[in-house]
Amino acid sequence: MTKPVIGVLGASGAVGRAAVRELRALGHTGLRLGGRTASALCAVAEENPGGHDETVWADATAPDGLRAFTEGCDIVLNCAGPTYRLRATVASAALAAGAHCVDVAGDDPAAEDLLDAGDPARDGRTAVLSAGALPGLSSLLPRWLAGQGLDSVSALTAHCGGLETCSPTVAHDLMLSLTSGGADGAAYGEALAAVRGGRRVPRALRTAEDTEHHAFPGRVALQPYLSGESERLATVLGLDRLDWYNVHPGPAVRALLTVLPGRLAAGDDPAELADRLFLAAGLDLAGRSPFYVMDFALSGTASGRPASAGLTLRAASSYRLTATVGALAVDAVLRAQVPPGVHFACDVLDPGTVVRHLRARGTADLRLTGAATGADQVEEGVL
Repeated sequence: MTKPVIGVLGASGAVGRAAVRELRALGHTGLRLGGRTASALCAVAEENPGGHDETVWADATAPDGLRAFTEGCDIVLNCAGPTYRLRATVASAALAAGAHCVDVAGDDPAAEDLLDAGDPARDGRTAVLSAGALPGLSSLLPRWLAGQGLDSVSALTAHCGGLETCSPTVAHDLMLSLTSGGADGAAYGEALAAVRGGRRVPRALRTAEDTEHHAFPGRVALQPYLSGESERLATVLGLDRLDWYNVHPGPAVRALLTVLPGRLAAGDDPAELADRLFLAAGLDLAGRSPFYVMDFALSGTASGRPASAGLTLRAASSYRLTATVGALAVDAVLRAQVPPGVHFACDVLDPGTVVRHLRARGTADLRLTGAATGADQVEEGVL
């Protein structure tokens, strides 16, 4: 039986290189590695000299090169960006070449573009979007936690963030997300908003610019932000209340993020602001070890009584978390575990499978509290 051809676009970047390793760990070899720097792609291929990986020059913004890269692939994993500028460019090229596609980013705009062009399900093709850490894992983990010892859930409080390098692509994506990236061209989410009574309520929360949180070392800034993914999560879990905070431990990044919305509104060049964010992240990281944390606290009932369950994930890099979810999405599509059509990863990946893989690979440390502690021990014993 011929092995499927898996193309990884952006294979030499922080996420792409990690995704290649995760795909290899899942047993996938003979990958097609795409990117704009031949030497960097060769270095990725040489990490597994017996894997017979192919390196191909490819630029997501060059139609001819993108067409040549996707041609002959069975599935394409897109790790290139900026997300809100590319939208569905890579996914559309993959589908046109007769391939499935997984995008570690992509959100409502990409889904809208794909569906406007005609549902790929009619051709038996699958596109999985938001297959990363946030969005992606940020919804998968609460869904898994909701099944660990609780009979019902009513409220969720989430804190996600870390201290790590900020790639130019991530910096540019953040700028774009403040003005676009959501459904129908709206912003990706709404600062200070929260879910109350099952609905979005503007300005329900306040920013804490210099405070502490038990899951994060040192002083941090807590910025409430309700994204489209978070709102969908609240609907899926039937939450009455959801508070979501982006956490920023670095003082230089904290200071810049405080003025970003105002600077963008005043007409400052987003590219220059992105460069400043890139430099600020490097300044904050100097002399410190990188880390990334996701902390979730669910309230609900267990055996008819009020109960809570908590999960704290700690990892050295959000980039590797993103790579893991992307690789697992590719594997699930190839195993026909995802139906044809356009999907968000959190809706089609099995949360338990993702958690088990994170643990087995040592990608992250997961600590449970409350009702989840005993339930997880039972599950591990069964496995």
